[in-house]
Parts: sequence; structure tokens; C-alpha cells
Amino acid sequence: MQSSSHGVPIGLAQLQSTMQAIEFACSSIQINVNPAEAEATILSLRQSPHAYQICKYILEKSQVGNARFQAAAALRDVAIKEWGFLTSVDKGGLISFCLCFLFQYSSLAEGYVLTKVSSVAAQLLKRGWLDFTAAEKDTFLSEVKQAVLGTHGVVAQFIGMSFLESMVVEFLPSTSTSMGLPREFHEQCRDLLELDYLKKIYCWAQDAAVNVTGRIVDSGSDVAEDKLCAAALNLMFQILNWDFQFNKGAGEGANNRTNVFTSDVRNDAVPFKKSERIQPGSAWRDVLLSSGHIGWILGLYGTLRQKFSNDGYWLDSPLAETARKLIVHFCSLSGTIFPSDNGQMQEQHLLQILSGIIQWVDPPDAISEAIECGKTASEMLDGCRALLSIASLTTPIVFDKLLKSISPFGTLSLLSALTREVLKAHVASNTDEETWSWVARDILLDTWTALLEPIDTNRDDALPPEGIAAAATVFELIVEAELTVASRSAFDDDDDCDYLRASISAMDERLSSYALIARAAVDITVPLLTRLFSVRIALLHQGRGTSDPTCTLEELYSLLLITGHVLADAGEGETPLVPEALRTPFVGRDEQHPVIALSSSIISFAEQSLNPDMRASFFSPRLMEAVIWFLARWSDTYVMPLESGNERQHMPQPSSIAVLNFCGEHDRGKSVLNVIVRISLISLISYPGENNLQELTCHQLLPALVRRKNVCLHLVTLDSWCNLANAFANERSFFSLTSPFQRSIADTLVRSATGMTTLEASNQFVTDLTRQITAYLVDLSSKNDLKTVAQQPDAVLWVSSLLERLRGAARATQPQTRKALYEMGVSVMSSILVLLGIYKYEPAVVYVILKFVVDWVDGQIVFLEAKETAVVVKFCLQLLQLYSVHNIGKISLSCSSSLLSEANTEKYKDLRALIQLLTKLCSKDLVDFSSDSNEAETTDIAQVIYLGLHIVTPLISLELLKYPKLCNDYFALLAHILGVHPEKVAQLNAEMLAHLVGTLDYGIHNQDIEVVNMCLGALNALASYHYKERVAGREGFGSDASAIKDMNGRPQDNMLSRFLQSLLQLLLFEDYSSELVSSAADALLPLILCEQGLYQRLGHELIEGQATPELKSRLANALQALTSSNQLSSSLNRINYQKFRKNLYNFLIEVRGFLRKK
Repeated sequence: MQSSSHGVPIGLAQLQSTMQAIEFACSSIQINVNPAEAEATILSLRQSPHAYQICKYILEKSQVGNARFQAAAALRDVAIKEWGFLTSVDKGGLISFCLCFLFQYSSLAEGYVLTKVSSVAAQLLKRGWLDFTAAEKDTFLSEVKQAVLGTHGVVAQFIGMSFLESMVVEFLPSTSTSMGLPREFHEQCRDLLELDYLKKIYCWAQDAAVNVTGRIVDSGSDVAEDKLCAAALNLMFQILNWDFQFNKGAGEGANNRTNVFTSDVRNDAVPFKKSERIQPGSAWRDVLLSSGHIGWILGLYGTLRQKFSNDGYWLDSPLAETARKLIVHFCSLSGTIFPSDNGQMQEQHLLQILSGIIQWVDPPDAISEAIECGKTASEMLDGCRALLSIASLTTPIVFDKLLKSISPFGTLSLLSALTREVLKAHVASNTDEETWSWVARDILLDTWTALLEPIDTNRDDALPPEGIAAAATVFELIVEAELTVASRSAFDDDDDCDYLRASISAMDERLSSYALIARAAVDITVPLLTRLFSVRIALLHQGRGTSDPTCTLEELYSLLLITGHVLADAGEGETPLVPEALRTPFVGRDEQHPVIALSSSIISFAEQSLNPDMRASFFSPRLMEAVIWFLARWSDTYVMPLESGNERQHMPQPSSIAVLNFCGEHDRGKSVLNVIVRISLISLISYPGENNLQELTCHQLLPALVRRKNVCLHLVTLDSWCNLANAFANERSFFSLTSPFQRSIADTLVRSATGMTTLEASNQFVTDLTRQITAYLVDLSSKNDLKTVAQQPDAVLWVSSLLERLRGAARATQPQTRKALYEMGVSVMSSILVLLGIYKYEPAVVYVILKFVVDWVDGQIVFLEAKETAVVVKFCLQLLQLYSVHNIGKISLSCSSSLLSEANTEKYKDLRALIQLLTKLCSKDLVDFSSDSNEAETTDIAQVIYLGLHIVTPLISLELLKYPKLCNDYFALLAHILGVHPEKVAQLNAEMLAHLVGTLDYGIHNQDIEVVNMCLGALNALASYHYKERVAGREGFGSDASAIKDMNGRPQDNMLSRFLQSLLQLLLFEDYSSELVSSAADALLPLILCEQGLYQRLGHELIEGQATPELKSRLANALQALTSSNQLSSSLNRINYQKFRKNLYNFLIEVRGFLRKK
């Protein structure tokens, strides 16, 4: 290493010949001539004993840009590698050389070379940042500062700015270059730069920009200072993107430490995210707020904007774009940079910015017209982004008040006017391409959402009166625009281009924003929707038979989607309630309440679809999709709501009670429910082949009707519901539906049985529903010519449909219907086994069989009596053995890659179902509602599960465990069975044990936190059991814990030793979530107690591997504290586990920073 910098100087001839070789190699790579040889020549530069001299010579003398680039890269790599062997003079010399090169060759044509050298200089400076004294750092940066401030001319200024930007990027861990150093090093460099220099660098850039603005204002837009000012502003922008650590106030000394358990991930997200906050802390208040800096940038942009108002290209110039980008960034300033003055300074700050950018967006009509005439939209879009940032930080009242102090209207009025003009332009554009109005509309909708979406319950999100009027106006135009687009698209057959024909879910975000705006002015917007809907209905009837209704039907489609979002929220994962905004006071009869009037109008219209003539005239499949979607969303909220009976005493407004009760159990609820059921039946039988419509009916509308028991009580009394059940059970037309739809209908019908008044009635309903299905399967499986009959295409489809129906019924198992569903399953047990053998070459049928058994066992297992359990367990083992005997799922290695992938997928699905089956059987250990008390008759579920694992495990490979769902299910099963019955591990054969250990080791290093957590729980159970057994004088796992082989048969360390090493590797060197530390501690403690000798040896090896005595001492002390702090003992009680968790957390914070490298 010494020779690289201090050896015998290399001769000039050799320098030239080496340079020529590198130049030739770079040229060869460009034209793809002997690329391997050329790459070897370039790489040899890094192995040369004279690397520094050669790299410097090439950088200074070569006329080939790529050669210079490669020389800079090699210089960086060699320097980083040999840094510890270089003297302080050598280190400083390398940095100085790079900086001097930048300034000396600042006019170099190949700008990428300068960028590379700038990056190398920044990396080398960072590499020595912790070693250099404050004076040395100042020496390096003082030259850069002088260049940035203009001492060496404009070109040098630009180069200095570029270097500082490289430096800022390099010092941030998330964007830093790998150096093979501890993560702690990168964090210390970041913290020191932020504390000592970051604000100074910002000020240098600011001063540089200020110094050249006079010439820019006095000259044209093409002067060199223009680019320099843009570079300075961009550097300031990059600094404000910094991940500020010391942002809790100058006196607090607290910082936000980065999570030490995961890697930094570079975030290249859009810079104008509405959740973004810039929080540099109170130390930056003087620079950003008190100094007039923001006023200066606003003034500069305003002056230049006025100066170049006739230059159509200036708004898109680098200087203009960077200035606007920085101004929008200033809108997101928050936190302790503002004093605790009840938000007054922040309001003044936002007002100042709003005053400066108002001309970007006001007057909206004139700006929109100018853009349509060819003016760039970039300034207007940045103005919208600024409004979004301000809205994200303020309440609606504060947001509106900002503009009132400088104009006759508030900010909400401006937002409303801006939204209206954008919507007009969007409609007028008549294109599906992403135009400026498309982008502006999305930004402005986000702004409304930021203002209106209830995030903090303590925040006053109410709109002022002017805001309510503004919201109403905007919503009216929104609806008008949507109806215009809908009408225009009525005869457009290009579904790929027409955004309106996108799925409802794809439009959900935009429609949700519409709903928020509508609910802000509900007294105006809901009657508006009622009028619009009534007008369209009247148009349909007036033009029936004489005019084409297509345009009106498309408008109704759009109105139904908008209205559904306004009236009701999505009920995903929770019971939807009537939106608070719709429970408004109303004077008048209940039926005149806007919500009731609108709902009644739509229900009446939907009911017309029951008339065959009306259905043929108006209710196309597309319109029916909107009707069914609306009914599903609306009924989940308004049909017999649970809160209707309880709210009466809490709500003083009669009109609010009316909204809750108008479709309640004692009002119109039952009649409306009947209409909805009849409509759902029509959608299933009168629209064959309309999968989208049938999917909405089966997966959204029908499940919504049976979600609450109080609705089921009335549902099962309806003739329409009985008709649906009878038709499903007996009519062949329902078999035309796809299998998932039939499964869903069966599920829904069985769930409704909970509304029957007696258990006998519930079970009889289910029996009647499934009798035909079970009878057919039993009859089919007993045929003498089964092999021939079963393979016919119609028979395969028929069997799949029947099994899906059984599966749907089984999934709906509840205590009231458990008996009938148990008898259903038992009646087809033999048939299932026969069909599994017959259809062993039909993966789809095999999968449905397995899934039916899984769902049936899942619903039954916790209720089964001892004898019933024995029957079910015996059946399950027969199923597992039959699957294994038939070699179903085995893959031939001779298959092509595509067939192999397909076979893997089929095998994954089957094995996942089998794993789920074993998991469901496990639940008998945890929950048992049976009434048996005779333990002699009880089945040993644990033994059954281990036997099942013996059958299934050989089919599971590590390749298959890459399927996330299979992986999750498999480790969930292992975590349960090992946690509850670890003693059974001693009974496993060698092959099974090796597979168990291998998969657990794989799971510990999985990317899924849940999988890792489950594996850690399994390790804890195994190690704890072994340790407690040994303490009690018993054998524990005995020889099974001391000698195992891996999955390929090679000898391995004992089971617990391998787990200890693997877990320490994870904790010390790999990425993982901090959420795993507690689980890891619980697994690590018993492993250490079981393998204390190995733990001591591993600790010693780790200590000896450290580079410096300081690190060795630090690690040794940390290891000692891990097992001794907090009076840790050798027991495995709860208190000791808690102590060890604290110890491990402190240990990892102490050592991971220098053990992990980057």
C-alpha cells in the first residue's frame, strides 16, 4: 500500500503507455470489441502499485473523457481501500487534488467527468470526516466557500456548488455510497455535518444566489449567472430535503435517531406529497424566517417573472423551475422552527408565501385561457402544489383566513374558482391523455381532501359559511363535468381509452374526494343530486320508444357512483355508519329529508328493473352494475342499521332520527329489503355471462344483506329470499354461474339461516339447501363406470361446481347450523376420497376437494365430540395418505421451465391447502366446545399433526417456501405445534428433523416479519423445553439435539447450536424490524443457556475479528453486559425474559452500528 503513494516514482513513458492502454480499453468497450479484455485492463488500474500516480496522470493528461472517468473511479476505490494505511498528508493530498482538478478543469467539455470527480472528492472528504480536525475541515471547505462566493469566477462558482451538492447527498446515509464501513460511521458523519456545516452551506448557496441576482435582473436570461443562481437554489432545495435529526429545538439536545435495525432505503418519491413535512428545527429560524430570506426568493422570482413576461420559455427555464420548487418547499416548513406563539408566526409565513404565489393561480379563468392558448402550465401546477402543502398544515378556517387579509375573498373561494376552471378545461379538452388539467384536477382534489378529511378528532375541520358555498359550487361543477364526460362517452367503444369505463374501484379515490366536498355542503349538494337524478329518470320515460336512451343511461351510471359515495362509506372491515355530515337538522316531513328523498328515488328507479319491459328498455348490464353496486353500499349503511334503535335518546334532532329509521326494522326496511333481494335474483338469472354484474351481486350485494343478524331475522321470512334459495338448490340455470359465484351464494344463504327462530329450522334450511348436492356426489362416486363418466368435460365442471357449493356452505358454519353441515360433510366423506383418486390428474378438481375439506374442518373442529373427532381425524389422515400415495404434486425435473413453474404453482396451492387442514385440526387443542369429558376417548391431536407433517413435509421444498402464502401457513403450523408440543420433536425421524431444522433456519431470515416472528416463537419453545428438561435431570431432545444432517444429507452442528449461530447472525449483521427484538430475545436467552460453550466461543471470535483495540473492548463489554446486566439469572421465568429483552435491545444499539458495514 505504501508504494502506491510513496514508492519509486513511475516513469513518464510507463505513465503514457498505461494511459494509452486505458484509453484504448474505454474505446473498445464503447464499440463492443473484446469487452472482457478491455474490462480486465480497466480493472488492473486498481491493482497497480502506482495507482495514485497513474490515475492522477490520466485525469490531468488524457483527452478521452471515459478514461478520465475510469481513472477517477479507480482513484476513489483504491483510496477507500487503503485509507487506513495512508498518512494524514496523503489523505488531504488526495482531496486537495480532486478539488484542484475541479477548479482547474472547470470548463472541461465532458461534464460527467467533473461530476464523477466531484463525487469522489465528497466521498473521500466523508471518509476522513471523523479523523480530520476542525481546522483541516475548514481548510478544505474554505476553498470551496471562496469559489461558491465568486472569488474565482462564475465557472468555479458553479463547480463549487456542484461539489457541495455531491457532499450533501453523500453525507446522508440513505443516499450515501457504500464504503464497507459500520453504519454508525455514516450516521456520525451525517450528525456532525448537520451540526457544524449544513446551515453554513445553505448560507453560502444563498449568498451566492444573492450576489448574482443583480446581473440576472439587469441582463438577459441567457447569462452564465442565470445557471449559477439555479444551481444555488437547487442546492438549497437539496439541503431542505435533508433528514434533519436535531429538530427539537436548540436547547433540548434531543435528536431523532435512525432505526438501527434496518437499512436506509432511498426514497425517490414525488417531492410534493401531501403528507410531507420539513422540520429543520429552531436553529434554522434565523436563516429561513427571520432574515427575510423567503421574501427575497419571492421577490426575485416576481421580478424576473415580470421582466421576462413576454418570453414564453422563461417559466420553464431551470432558474424559474428551481425557484418555484424551493418556494413550494417553504410551504411545508413546520415544527419547532416556529416559536410557541399559537401559530401566529407560521400563519404570517404562509401568508407571505401565498401573497407571492397568488399571481401564479389568480385569476383562474385568465390563467386557464392562457394555458389553452399555449402558455406553459408549470407555474400554475406549482401554485396548486403550494396550496396543497398549505392545506396539509392548516385547518379550513385558518386556510380560508390567509387570503382575506390581502384580498376581498378567502383562500377557499380561490380554491373553488381554481377547481372550477380546471374542471372546465378538463371537460373541454375531450381527451383521455394526461393533460395539464388532469394533473391540476388531481392536485386540487387532494387539496380539498387535505382540508376536509377528518384526521385529528381534536381539530376543528368545519368550513366557514363562504367555504360551504364554495364547496357546493365546486361539487355542482364536478357533477356537471362527470355527466358531460359520461354523455360524451356513451357511444365510445374503446374501453381501454375511456377513463369513465374504468372499474368502480379504480375511480374510488376520486369519487371519495367528491364525496368529501359534497358532505361539506350537504344541504345543497344532496338536493342537487336528487334533482339531477329525477330529471334523468323523467327523460328516460319521456323518450321511451322514440329516442336513444344511451347518453342518459351513462349519466345515470355516473350519478349512481357519485351518489353512492356521498351517501355511504365503504364498509370494508367495519360496520359502516350513516356519515355524520348527513345527520343534519331538517324542518319538514321525514320523507322530504334530502337523504331520504334521494335514497327513495334511487330505490324506486332500481325497482323498475323487475319489470321485464323496463329492464329490456333501460337496464343494460352496465347500468345494472351501478345499481347493484349502489344497493350493496347503501344497504350496508341504511337498511335496518344497528344504531337506529339506540340513537333516539342521544339525538335531539328528529330529522337525524328519521335518516336512521326510514329503512329500519319497524319502517320501510322489510319492503326495501324485499326489493333488493328480487333485484339480486334478476341480476343473476336475467343477465347470463355478465361476470362483472354477477360478481358485484355475489361478492358485494348478497353478503351485505346477511352481515347483521337483525337483518337476517327479517330476510329469512321473505318469500323472495326463499325463492332465491330454492332456485339455487334446484334450478340448473344457477350452474351457468362461475364456481366462485356459486360458492359465494351458498355461503350467503347458509349465513342467513342464523335468522331462523329455532335451531331445528336453521338446520333444516341448510339440509334442504345441500340435499341435492350431496345426493349427486354420492350417486356419482358409486357408479360402476365412474372412471369413464367422471372424465367427461361436463362432469368435471359439474363436480367442481358442486364442490364449490359445499365449500361455500362449509365456510358459513355457525353454531346454529353446525349439526346440518357436519352431517353434510360426513355424508360425502367416502365420495370425496373416491373423487380424489379419480381426478388425481385434474389439478383444479383436486384443489377444490382439498379446500372444501379445509373449510369444513375449520367450521366443525371446535364443536366435535370425541367420537366425531375420531371420524374427522381418520378421514383427514386418509385424505393426506391418498394424496401422497397418488404422488399428486410431484414435479418432473425434465419439464420445461414454463411447465415447471406451472406445476410448482399447482403444487403450492395443494400443499397450502393441506397445511391449512393440519392447522385447522390444531385448533382443537386450543378451543374445544364439545361436551365430552371422557379423556380415554380423546384423540391425540398433536400425534395426528406430526403424522400429517410426516406425510406432507417431503413434498415441501425451500423453493416452494418462496410462495409467501404457503410460507406463512407452513410456519404458522410449525409455530403452533412446536410451541404447544415441543416434546414430540424427539419422535421425529432423521429426515423429518433435518427438514424441520432447515426450514426454520430459512424462516428466521425471511423478509416477512410475521414469518420471522413465528420462527422465533418456535425456537423459543424448542430451546426452553430442552433447557428445562436438562435442568430437571432429564434428557430433553437427547441425541436429536446433538447430531443432525441438513436437507441434503450433510452432517451439521446440533439443532440448537445451529439455531444459536443463525439467530446471532441475524441480530448482529442483517436487516430486520425493531419489532422483532423482543421475540428474538425470548428465543436467544434459552439458546444461550443451552449452548453456553458455543456462545462463549462465538463471542470470542467476534471480539478478535474487530479492527481496533477500542472496538474489541467495546464489544467485549457489551457481550458481558448482555448476560449480566439487570441481575439476569439462569431461569426462564417472565421477569428474567423481560430483563433479557432490555439487555438485548441495549446491546444491539451499542454494537450493530460498528459491526454492520456499508
